[in-house]
Amino acid sequence: MTTAYNKFYINGEWVEPENRSTLDVINPATEEAFATISLGTAEDVDTAAKAARAAFAEWSQSTVEQRLSVINKIIEGLKARGDEIATAISNEMGAPMTLAKTAQLGSGIGHFMNIVSVLKNYEFEEIRGTTKIVKEAAGVCGFITPWNWPLNQIACKVAPAIAAGCTMILKPSEIAPISGYLLAEIIAESGLPAGVFNLVNGDGPTVGAAISSHPEIDVVSFTGSTRAGREVAKAAADGIKRVTQELGGKSANIILEDVPDFAKAVSGGVISCFGNSGQSCNAPTRMLVPKARMAEAMEVAKAAAAKATVGDPNDDSTRLGPVVSELQFNKIQGLIEKGIEEGAELVVGGLGRPEGLDKGYYVQPTVFGNVNNDMTIAREEIFGPVLSILPYEDDADAVRIANDTDYGLSGYVSGEPEHAQQIARQIRTGMVHINGAGPDFAAPFGGYKHSGNGREWGQDGFEEFLETKSILGVA
Repeated sequence: MTTAYNKFYINGEWVEPENRSTLDVINPATEEAFATISLGTAEDVDTAAKAARAAFAEWSQSTVEQRLSVINKIIEGLKARGDEIATAISNEMGAPMTLAKTAQLGSGIGHFMNIVSVLKNYEFEEIRGTTKIVKEAAGVCGFITPWNWPLNQIACKVAPAIAAGCTMILKPSEIAPISGYLLAEIIAESGLPAGVFNLVNGDGPTVGAAISSHPEIDVVSFTGSTRAGREVAKAAADGIKRVTQELGGKSANIILEDVPDFAKAVSGGVISCFGNSGQSCNAPTRMLVPKARMAEAMEVAKAAAAKATVGDPNDDSTRLGPVVSELQFNKIQGLIEKGIEEGAELVVGGLGRPEGLDKGYYVQPTVFGNVNNDMTIAREEIFGPVLSILPYEDDADAVRIANDTDYGLSGYVSGEPEHAQQIARQIRTGMVHINGAGPDFAAPFGGYKHSGNGREWGQDGFEEFLETKSILGVA
């Protein structure tokens, strides 16, 4: 039995789409459809963009108090419907329910709560000499979001855009669209004026392309693959749009010789790599260890991987659910096979589903040792529970290997604190986690090189939705 989520939210109303074609939403644990959505068209995007443009004049002039009132009501709605949203996330992309209720749901709520703090304390005007510098809403925004952290990636765009006084169109991933639909229902009850927030479902080549190129859209914020990010930027270029992108990653996790507890650092790196079934752009997928300790690292990693229980997302003992789709499963299998062919040492895991799991897109937690940074598994973003362990000679070699990648999203360093910070400063990434530090909603999130441009989260993410105006001669 499937549930239909076939309407779009445009100009304050739930409306029928221009095209009545629908798409099944597949539960990756069962390989069966549990919901349907409508596939939008360029005409739907045009209707939504015009509604957002019409709403911009009023909402961009709204008070901080009005914006805070709406955001606080959205937070209340997310908390009230938390179990329903967590279930939707688990069903649409396979997260274990424990993860869906904590990190997946929690991060979405966290971004809305953080933006309350930012908005309360932000100075929109300042005097410099005889000039008043004013920060104001950047305009109509188009959001294209991914399936791996569906609510998180929507919230870290929608929350600051509302707070900045922008209006917007959201296209969630068609693979995991239901949590976004439920958020739209919450927003519809929040008191946000008609047209400020609009939801149009559909695929990237149709709805995503229409958002990227639409003349009424001023800002495009995209999260997804580097390949798709290039297409978004090209489509937006003719309109001279502001484009922010959070793209792929191949993050290095450097474990220094002076780390106080080598085994703890290695096992923690394995757990972090495998989190969300390895489907995180900032996952520490390349573990760098001193060459002399490679054998020790592989042994510890093997034991840690054995504790990464794969199974039914509804089972409380499950740590890794399925990957999101058959396409993703096949891609990961191909890269595991490539690692074996290119001579990496298979420590644990490998090809095929885990034993006893004959249905669902389940991948064996896999660790490769003695990996060379020129191997495919060290170069390409696998987006599955696959860890590569690479040896290094000294600090300079570790930094060289870490930076020898097209990506620059995140990095990880474990060691004596001052030493770790010294190494962190040499890593060409937008973020570096020291000694297992977790995420910080107030810290800028984003990357260098092919990992994108612009920043999300906290005040820096908020300012991506502001323009700067100079009013001269006021004093």
